[in-house]
Amino acid sequence: MSKPANRPLFLVFEGVDGAGTTTQSDLLVARLRDAGHELVQTREPGGTPFGEGARSLVLDPRYGDVDPVAELFVYGAARRQHAHELIEPALNQGKPVICDRYAASTAAYQGGGRGLDRSLVRTVNAAAVGSCTPALTILLDVPVAEGERRRRARGEAADRLELAGTGFQERVRAEYLALAAADPDGWWVVAGDGTAAELAEVIYGELNRRWPSFPFGDD
Repeated sequence: MSKPANRPLFLVFEGVDGAGTTTQSDLLVARLRDAGHELVQTREPGGTPFGEGARSLVLDPRYGDVDPVAELFVYGAARRQHAHELIEPALNQGKPVICDRYAASTAAYQGGGRGLDRSLVRTVNAAAVGSCTPALTILLDVPVAEGERRRRARGEAADRLELAGTGFQERVRAEYLALAAADPDGWWVVAGDGTAAELAEVIYGELNRRWPSFPFGDD
């Protein structure tokens, strides 16, 4: 399939732990690739060798009680490398990018969940992303209890953020919703209930409604 001349889109999925960001990223990417599109799928923390190393530092429970500011800086460093090494080059090459979490996760988890000063979080995020900002952040909103139920059903070991407790996750969800309310043009909040397949159809339909050339935007 030939690529449209329009700009490639950079889309991000966000949500509390268990909201389904990874599942929906996978489903959207698979559908677009089946349609013949060449695109980049990535995640945070991660996306690059440096970022994957940072992922183990911030998520592995063996590292214990990491200082929240240190945690913030590790996320920021990994994000800067991610934008510089992977996301920006992909977009410049005309490839759409679908990312499982990005800068909004730091605003929600470190700003809302950890209670760090919002201006510090914004400063670190701004330095990390530069001009590499998403065209749309898709917030999969589910109650914290539902996210916890899904995580238990998966039977996976909890990471450091998942072990931070229900109160932490509630603050994260509240921060996500506040961020979305403050930027309605840049965010789309979608209820994350229903089956994964049903939600994937809703997401795909809305993205095509917004951008007739999806996964490319209209210049």
